[in-house]
Amino acid sequence: MASKPHAFFILDLMFSFKRLFSKKNPVLAMKKFLIVGLGNVGEKYDNTRHNVGFSILDRLAEKSECVWESRKLASYTLVKKKGKQFVLIKPTTFMNRSGKAVRYWALKENIPLENILILTDEIHLPFGTIRMKGKGSPAGHNGLKDIESQLNTPNYARLRFGIGQEQKVFDQVKFVLDPWDREEEKLMQERLELCSEAILSFGLEGLATAMNRFNGK
Repeated sequence: MASKPHAFFILDLMFSFKRLFSKKNPVLAMKKFLIVGLGNVGEKYDNTRHNVGFSILDRLAEKSECVWESRKLASYTLVKKKGKQFVLIKPTTFMNRSGKAVRYWALKENIPLENILILTDEIHLPFGTIRMKGKGSPAGHNGLKDIESQLNTPNYARLRFGIGQEQKVFDQVKFVLDPWDREEEKLMQERLELCSEAILSFGLEGLATAMNRFNGK
């Protein structure tokens, strides 16, 4: 059978994905948010720069007294705040396959695209700086690349946590997979707390307000 032209194939993917995200319960859907922390699974990656997405969610779950459960493709917990539900997941697929978990849980929980927030490290921002955006390019980040591929769009919100430093990094792979240094470690709890507040603001006040309140802090 002859294959469809490439353009029509892409359109088919877009429309099928929109149908999958059709809201069975629109009111409930607008009250639910999918918050995804990016990282790699395994003890050797704990407390490393590349796993800051996991660390942020661990802080939010801890302060909300929530327990992590092992579910399909991810560790899962649920935070409830002022009538909103925040579905927190830490993909167990490893960083470069994060999109599979994002797509699965968005569809399972019937969460619209605009209610998805991805937490990731950003080497091009100074340490601890928060930057929220409603869309953007992966900028070489393998986790974001896979999410864009699975969602078939770059138009999803992300919170980037700065892990950069003033001196030039010669071995970027080693740098992102290394643990925080002593000075960074001293500041981490305060920065993680700020990120958890930004996540709640995203759900309770909206992306625009969260960006105004937290970007650059």
